[in-house]
Amino acid sequence: MQTAQTSRAWIEVDVSALRTNFEAVRRVVGSGPAIIAMVKADGYGLGAERIARALEPLAPWGYGVAAAEEGEKLRAAGITRPILVVSPLARMALERAAAVRLTPAISSLDALERWAAAASAAPEPLDFHVEVDTGMGRAGFDWRETGQWAAAVKARVGPALRWTGIFTHFHGADAAEKTPTATQWERFLDALAQLPVSREDLLVHAANSAAALRWPEFAADAVRPGIYLYGANPAPGVAGEALRPRPVASVRARIVLVRDVPPGSTVGYGATHAARGWERWGTLAIGYGDGLPRALGNRGAALVRGRRVPMVGRISMDMTVIDLTSVPDAGVGDVATLIGGDGDERITVEEVAAQADTIAYEILTGLTARLPRVEC
Repeated sequence: MQTAQTSRAWIEVDVSALRTNFEAVRRVVGSGPAIIAMVKADGYGLGAERIARALEPLAPWGYGVAAAEEGEKLRAAGITRPILVVSPLARMALERAAAVRLTPAISSLDALERWAAAASAAPEPLDFHVEVDTGMGRAGFDWRETGQWAAAVKARVGPALRWTGIFTHFHGADAAEKTPTATQWERFLDALAQLPVSREDLLVHAANSAAALRWPEFAADAVRPGIYLYGANPAPGVAGEALRPRPVASVRARIVLVRDVPPGSTVGYGATHAARGWERWGTLAIGYGDGLPRALGNRGAALVRGRRVPMVGRISMDMTVIDLTSVPDAGVGDVATLIGGDGDERITVEEVAAQADTIAYEILTGLTARLPRVEC
């Protein structure tokens, strides 16, 4: 097994910070709403099984994934709580979901028929949640047609098939303007009012990280935090100082080569950086093959011995070069921090995302399997 001592580059996962962020969500929404911890995309790049095991003592309602195979891995890791698959599943994936008792999100009557067929052959009743499309547009029954689809869904329910939840997804909860989210909420309430079953028999949920933190009045019966658990603010202004998430992921790499180069020396593909004077360059054993965004070339930074140093030249697949001129005592074997803290300095995942012109979600989920994950 690779460790931080033996790896050229690695990711540190602070499970204590993860739990702190989970408890922060619970404080905001109160003790009533349950928490569905989103662990899709391999726990936002940090290892879904690891994340779920770390959260088990905090008693979430269950976990949210996006694919049957993600749920299978959690079951194989010993997770017995409900696992909600929030994305539509193809026919074969539904059969796999049934085999390990996952709870699919149903967005069409055709999918419901396939799930009912799986339930008829299952040794125990199978559950499902219904997704309602209130404006996201990518999945779910149309809220305007609730009278039609809800009756058909109810007619399919029986001893082997249980309708246990209903949800929607907000498209703009990370925006400062509340109106779009409030509009979706009203549409969702309108759909709920037309259901031919008691709302009390269903787990009703809508709020992601941003909505749960910013507008807990939309918490309903459960919330689905994701990015906040992993230490990133869903968007600027969503989590103020009192709710600022504790960083969970740190990305570090070793300096594998140090060179003093004369003025005019160039580095990287395209020779996009030339030394202005004598410079000391350090080569890091990490690149875009590990998920470090190529856009950070000549824009990003690293921390070495508590000092911030710039990246120079383009990011390569396996290597990145930093300017160590301001840290003359740095040498081969020293650790550079690409995301995380070193001394009093810190590079946040939000900062890296801004430099790469993307979002924190993409930075974390883009970290590849080549980087070992190490709990700390």
